[in-house]
Amino acid sequence: MDKFSLIIPVFNEEENVKILYNEICVSLKKIKNYEIVFVNDFSTDSTLNNLREIEKSSTNLKVLNNKENLGQSFSIINGIKIAKSNVIITLDGDCQNDPNDIINLYEKFISDSNLKLVAGIRIKRQDNLIKIISSIIANKIRSFILKDDCPDTGCGLKVFDKTIFLNFDKFDGIHRFLPALFKGFGYKVLYLPVRHRSRIYGKSKYGTVKRAIRGIRDIILVKKMINKSN
Repeated sequence: MDKFSLIIPVFNEEENVKILYNEICVSLKKIKNYEIVFVNDFSTDSTLNNLREIEKSSTNLKVLNNKENLGQSFSIINGIKIAKSNVIITLDGDCQNDPNDIINLYEKFISDSNLKLVAGIRIKRQDNLIKIISSIIANKIRSFILKDDCPDTGCGLKVFDKTIFLNFDKFDGIHRFLPALFKGFGYKVLYLPVRHRSRIYGKSKYGTVKRAIRGIRDIILVKKMINKSN
């Protein structure tokens, strides 16, 4: 069985997918038996074509193509469902996460059998001021209500147990609440600092106002899920 499955959701990231794939291969050159699953979320540019081109010469790459735009959460869910390994690593497709951080999080995860989630915490975030401030406020509200002690739940780089994840009720936005869910359901979690890079190609796909409104709804939903489990 593969040591881990790396799940990467992408939407209109035609310039980034080849760069990211090459970076991953270099950073994981000492690791064998892992798979990379790119989930194309119905991109309208050349993202899918570029992924298919990479796939032709790769032995460990799978390309999953959504037939409609499902969003980041359900793209991740679809990728996890077809993953070979029970160890899942998620990574954003915009090249802002540094693949060199993968090894550290993975090694921490496998070093303790009780650990079920290791989540990256972005240091020196390379985003615009509005996005940073809105994220700080959202994190404080969420952490206060859900008690997950996570200062940056929006970081895409996470390592976690597939079986546990698939047992959670699924909803649009679940990828941002994994620390709260794992901790709330009684599993051991760990947060580690990771690098964050400026976006060079493409643009962010998420509006701050719309995400904030949806985030409040999701906090209430997650709180109910946790209370129900206890």
